Amino acid sequence: MKGRVLVAGFATRHVVQSAFHAGYEVCAVDHFCDQDLFWYTKDRIKFEDLLDLPDAVDDMCRRYSFDMLIVTSGAEELLSSIPLFGTPRKKIARFLDKLDIQHFFLENEIVVPRLLESSEFPAMIKPRRGAGGWRNAIVKNAAEQKKWELQNTGVEYIRQEVIAGIPASVCCVADGKQARAIATNEQILRGDGGSSFGFCGSVTPFEHPLCKKMIQMAEQIAAKSGCTGTIGIDFVVGNEKPYAIEINPRFQGTVDTVEWAHGCNLFQYHIDACAGILPPSSPLKRQVAVRSILFADRDITIKHDLKHLKSCIADIPHLNTSFEAGQALVSVYGWGSTRKEAFFLLDKHISTVKQYIR
Repeated sequence: MKGRVLVAGFATRHVVQSAFHAGYEVCAVDHFCDQDLFWYTKDRIKFEDLLDLPDAVDDMCRRYSFDMLIVTSGAEELLSSIPLFGTPRKKIARFLDKLDIQHFFLENEIVVPRLLESSEFPAMIKPRRGAGGWRNAIVKNAAEQKKWELQNTGVEYIRQEVIAGIPASVCCVADGKQARAIATNEQILRGDGGSSFGFCGSVTPFEHPLCKKMIQMAEQIAAKSGCTGTIGIDFVVGNEKPYAIEINPRFQGTVDTVEWAHGCNLFQYHIDACAGILPPSSPLKRQVAVRSILFADRDITIKHDLKHLKSCIADIPHLNTSFEAGQALVSVYGWGSTRKEAFFLLDKHISTVKQYIR
C-alpha cells in the first residue's frame, strides 16, 4: 500500500477507482455511494447536501488517519488538516468563478468567446459558479433571458457569444509551472430539454485537425494557471480555431475514458505532478473509449441488481434505489479500435442495461 487517501466531493467513484488501481488504500465522502464505490474503498460516508460535507469529512477523520486529501467537484474549498494533494484552496478560488476564468483567458491572450452586452442576443448564459454545464442555456431574446432568471433566482451569471462547434476538452497534469497534456476528449452533452448543455459522457481520444492547436493552448493555460495536479481545459472547436471555455482545476468526468483509451493511471499522474514530476510525453492511444450516462426517462426504482454488468458499466446503483425522471442512473461504456466500433459496442451495452431498468 502506497498510503491512505481520503477522496471527498459530490461524486468520487472515478477518482477512488483510479486511486485503488494505483495501489492506495482509499476512503471516500460521497453524495451517491453507489455499489462500485464500496468495491474500491476501505470505508465511505454518504452525505445529502454539500453543506453536510465538512462534518462528514470530520467524521471520517475521527475513524482513520490519512496521508493525503483529494477533492472533487463541490469540495474544492474544503478546509482540512489532511495534506492536500492538488491546487491550494486560495489559488483554486479564481478558477471556480467563470467570470474570473474569462478574465484569466483575456489576460493571457487566449482565444475565448467574448462577453456580451446586456442588449446583445443570442447569448450563452452560464452561472458564474457550478460544474457540469447543467444550467447553461442559449437565450435568443430578453424574454427567454427573463425566463431563465426566474428559474434560477439569485444566480449570478455571465453572457458569452454563442460559438458553433464541437464541445471538447484536454486533460493535463501540471506542477504549478509547467504542464503536460495527457488526452483530448470529445464531450457528450445532454442535447435536449432544460439541461441540454449538461455533461453526460466523453469520447477519448478526440481526433480532429485542430487537436494539435488545442493541446498547445491547453498546456499554455494549465502552466500559466499555477495549478497543481490534474486540470481540465474545456473548448469549443470551431471550423477554424478552438475557443477556450472553462478551466476545471480538479479531476474531470473524463477520467474513465482517458484511462481506458491510453492505458494510464491519472491518479498516479496527479500525485507525481504534485511532487513536481510530469510525464516526459503524452501516453499513446491504445483504443477509443466512450462513456455515456443514462438518465431516467420516468420515475423508476431499480428492481434488478446490475453488478453482473460491471465489465461495461459504472456508478452502479444499489438494488431498490429510486430515481426521479431526469436523474442519472448509471454510466455505460464502449470501446474499440475506432470511434465507430466503440459506439457500436456502447449501443449494444446500453440495450443490455435497459432490459434491467424497464
